[in-house]
Amino acid sequence: MRPADIEALVVPGRPALRGNLLLTALKRPDLKTDAAHSALRRVSPDGGETAWTHGPRDSSPSISPDGRWVAFLRAGEGKGADGSPQLHVMPSGGGEARRLTSLHLGIGEPVWAPDSRRVAFTARVPEAGRYGTEGADGETREPAAEAPRRITRLDYRIDDVGFLRDRPQRLFVLDTLEPAESPEPLTGDGFDAADPVWTPDGRRVVFTAPPDWDAAESDYRDLCAVSADGGDPEVVVRCEGYAEQPVFGPDGTLFYYGQSFEDHHEAAPTGLYAAVPEFGAGPVKPRRLTDAETVDCEPVAGPPAPRGDDVLVAVRHRGAVELRAVPVDAADAPLGDLPVVYADRTAVRSFALDGSVIAAVVASPESAGDVVLLGDGDPRVLTDYSKPLRDKGIRPMIELETTAPDGYPVHGWLVLPEGDGPHPVLRVVHGGPFLQQDWGLFDEAQVYASAGYAVVLGNPRGAAGYGREHGHAITHGFGTVDVDDVLALLDKALERPDLDASRVGVMGGSYGGFMTSWLAAHHGDRFKAAWSERAVNAWDSMLGSSDIGYMFVDAYIGTEPEVLRDRSPLTYAAQIRIPFAVVHSEQDWRCPLEQAQRMFVALRRAGADAEFLLFPGEGHELTRSGRPRHRVQRFEAVLDWWARHL
Repeated sequence: MRPADIEALVVPGRPALRGNLLLTALKRPDLKTDAAHSALRRVSPDGGETAWTHGPRDSSPSISPDGRWVAFLRAGEGKGADGSPQLHVMPSGGGEARRLTSLHLGIGEPVWAPDSRRVAFTARVPEAGRYGTEGADGETREPAAEAPRRITRLDYRIDDVGFLRDRPQRLFVLDTLEPAESPEPLTGDGFDAADPVWTPDGRRVVFTAPPDWDAAESDYRDLCAVSADGGDPEVVVRCEGYAEQPVFGPDGTLFYYGQSFEDHHEAAPTGLYAAVPEFGAGPVKPRRLTDAETVDCEPVAGPPAPRGDDVLVAVRHRGAVELRAVPVDAADAPLGDLPVVYADRTAVRSFALDGSVIAAVVASPESAGDVVLLGDGDPRVLTDYSKPLRDKGIRPMIELETTAPDGYPVHGWLVLPEGDGPHPVLRVVHGGPFLQQDWGLFDEAQVYASAGYAVVLGNPRGAAGYGREHGHAITHGFGTVDVDDVLALLDKALERPDLDASRVGVMGGSYGGFMTSWLAAHHGDRFKAAWSERAVNAWDSMLGSSDIGYMFVDAYIGTEPEVLRDRSPLTYAAQIRIPFAVVHSEQDWRCPLEQAQRMFVALRRAGADAEFLLFPGEGHELTRSGRPRHRVQRFEAVLDWWARHL
């Protein structure tokens, strides 16, 4: 896989399934337009697929309960409403799509009502005079000419979205047969509504919202409801932490994913919860169905799916994402008690359920994601979207297991290049830290291995997928046992005679960038050079400059100034004696640009061989969803760096 081959990195979105109609939005980077191209595809249950729409920016298909209609999002060219995702509806048998909305900043995913006529969605509604809208004086101004923002809260912005308080996310309901030209929101402008779902009788929409209608900064969420005809919203489930992706079972039980913040604010495993709302009678308390120590659900794969006596959920487990069944009457059920519906050396990226049939998007070491039909019998792979990459040559993932110096088990992988070696080695550390490196095809490892580097990947303590204790192990201890695990896995790989222990580099982004900076300062003798990307280098300024710093730093590092300095790679910049690349994006609000600037200046002032690579217009997600040309240019810069130093 070469850098420009990201165009062949085709990823299907969450499937929509109703009877024999199976749709997915297929997304790929397009270097010619320097944007992501996405269109809807119809996948045959017998295998193969055909075009359903032609894009270039179609997404989020949803099939009505009666199977007659398909709602989806389409963004056109231009600015404002025309260039933002808008609701479109077309007959499920094919035909022309009708555009039903023209909201200035676009809308979120459509959710059908039980009557197959109305659709609920959320949309950010801008304050007059901002984001290209007309102000009270009738003028439309460019962003730099807008009025100043008066900020009174800490949660005023978020990376990859932007400012929040002047464009609240509001809930809408639209009649698709008689759509209003300017639909009125059902919720006010004082809080963000998210994750709408209809009650089984179609009378109300349930959604998530901050406690006390966002009266103060909070990561907590409650489940709320409002009449589909309008009125005052009410809290129906008082949650014990974060809540997302609610869905109703046929008997009116409300299931959702949640996190309890009782023992950790940032590394709380996601569990399955249930509650029976009593509309008009005040909020009820939920019960947790899954064990907090061993079960960590993956909400990105889609909402829980009730199916009679159990509920399907995706679960992170040792680098895999599995489908498990949770009995509806379970109480704190451990992972070992949850029946396996689908598990392999794969990662379920998303899934949908219709009756007894499950359609899933599954990534494997040789695929970024294909549509798989699950149910009775063996899984049936219906698509082969990664064939162009396999034809170029996908390098295999070799599982590694070892122990840290304290005897703790360490798990990871080696992606090996062609040839006999001895190969130069890259120790690549993932971000998070409460995320997991998984079995799915990883474009970065493939590009590096294709260029001749052996790539070592793993999930050190602090990562997700290995139990709550594993995830909490580095709380107030960044740069301790996680370092032991990172180096132990590297040592395990270097036992192989086809790897060159004298030519090893270290690299990573976000938390992986922190780890790279830390290792370069404290274990620089192990590496020839370092590539530290979108890193946290100084906790004292991260506390105030990051969009989540005011919560994240307290939870993971602490509050004492001397502790913040002690755990900051910047404190030890003068100890770095190896070539060091500082890589960052201008619009990164998660690990802000100042983190890179401070590190680069400190390194150069200390006489280090340091370079600074700065990407314009990008945020924290450059490597995953940045402009395609920037992603290619980054790959080329990475390969140039390692060619010079390894």
